[in-house]
Amino acid sequence: MIGPDISIADWNTRGLNDQARKDTVHAFLADTRCHIACIQETKLDHIDQQTASYIGGFRLRSFAHRPAIGTRGGILLLWDEDHVEVSNVHLGTFLISANISIRACGTTFKLTTVYGPTDHAEKEAFLNETIAAKPSDDSKWLIIGDFNLIYKAEDKNNSNLNFRLMGLFRRALTTCQLKELKLQNRKFTWSNERQSSTLVRLDRAFCNTTWDLMFENHVLFALSSSLSDHCPLLLSNQSGLRKSPVFRFESFWIKMPGFMEVVKQAWSAPSSHTQPTHIFSHKLKTTAQGLRSWSKSLFSDSKLQLLMALDVILQLDVAQESRALSEDECWLRANLKRRVKGLAALERSRKRQASRIRYLRDGDANTKFFHLRVNARKRKNHIARLKHNSGWAVSHEDKAGLIFDHFSRSLGWPPPRSLDFN
Repeated sequence: MIGPDISIADWNTRGLNDQARKDTVHAFLADTRCHIACIQETKLDHIDQQTASYIGGFRLRSFAHRPAIGTRGGILLLWDEDHVEVSNVHLGTFLISANISIRACGTTFKLTTVYGPTDHAEKEAFLNETIAAKPSDDSKWLIIGDFNLIYKAEDKNNSNLNFRLMGLFRRALTTCQLKELKLQNRKFTWSNERQSSTLVRLDRAFCNTTWDLMFENHVLFALSSSLSDHCPLLLSNQSGLRKSPVFRFESFWIKMPGFMEVVKQAWSAPSSHTQPTHIFSHKLKTTAQGLRSWSKSLFSDSKLQLLMALDVILQLDVAQESRALSEDECWLRANLKRRVKGLAALERSRKRQASRIRYLRDGDANTKFFHLRVNARKRKNHIARLKHNSGWAVSHEDKAGLIFDHFSRSLGWPPPRSLDFN
C-alpha cells in the first residue's frame, strides 16, 4: 500500500484585492507545489473560477470560498483535483471544513481551515464553532489556519496577555482532543512590523491522534512572510528522496534568438560512445543540458531576485524573534516586501509574453501511546538542513554581502554597515 502523501500550504495573505497580491500568492503556490492551499483574509466577497485557478498557480483549480464581509475576512480553500478528492464542503462563520481523500492511496481525513476573529467579543463563538466541527473519534482530523488566539504565554513576546481567552482556547483544544504540530523553524508567525515589534504565534496546525499516526512523516515549516505580516505555513512529507526536475521543452524557445546555435553546438559535441543508439542518447542528453542552461538567460533574473528577497525577509523575520531590528533592517524588509510584489508581477508578465507566443503551461506540493510519543519527538528533533556553526555570518562577505549589495543597488540605498542574522 502506498503511504499517504499530502502537502498543505496555509497563509493569512492580508488581502487578495489587488493584482500584485494575487501575483505574489500565485508565484508562492506554484513554487511550493502543494496539493491544498488554505488562504485566510482574502478580503474578497466573490471569487470566480478563473481567479481561483490563477491564485492557485494553475494547478489548484478547484476551490471553496467563504466570502468576506465588505473588505473584512474571507477564507479560500484550493485543491489539486488530480491528487485529492474533496467532498462534504461546509462553509461556517469562521471556518471551512471538508473531507479529503488522497487518490493515490485512498486515505481520508477531515480538514478544517479557520480564520479566527480579531474582535474579542466573537472569539468564544469561534471556539464553539470549532468544537462543533469535531468529527467522530475514529476519524482523522487536521485543523489549520490563523486562530488569532494563543494558549501559552510563550506564544507572545510580551506580557500583554488575556488569560481568560487563553483558558478558553486550552479547554477547546482539550474538548476536541487536539495536539499541536510543532513548527520546526519559527517561534512566532505574526509581527506588527514595528521597530519594537510585537510577535505572536497566531498561525498553527492541530491534529487528533488518528491523523498523527497516519501522517507520521509530515512536518510543519514556516516560510518567508513576503507581502504579509503573517508567515505562510507548509505541512509536507519529509520522508523519501525528491525526484530531480524533469526536462521539459518549451515550444516558444524556437522563436528566441540563439536557439538554433545552442542546438547545433550541443548536437555537434563529441561523444565517446560507438554504438549508434548510445551516440543518439548522448546527443539528446547534451542538447537538453544545453537548452536548460541557455533558457535561464532568456529573461531577466526576476525569479532569482524573488527567491533572494524572500530568503532575506525570512532571515530578518527569524532575527526579529531574538532581538529588535535596526532602523536599516526595518527599512530593508519593508522595501523588499514591496519589491516582492513587483517581482511577482514581472513573472506574470513573462508568462503572459510566453502565452503570446502561443504557449503557456497551466500546470508545471509498538503501542498507540509510544507511537504518538515517537512522532512528537521525531517532529521536535527533525533537522531540515545543516549549516556552518556561525550561520549566515560565516559568509557575510560572500553570500550575505552579494545579496545585500544586489538589493541595495536596486533599491537605491547604500548597504548597511551591520546586519546580523544571528
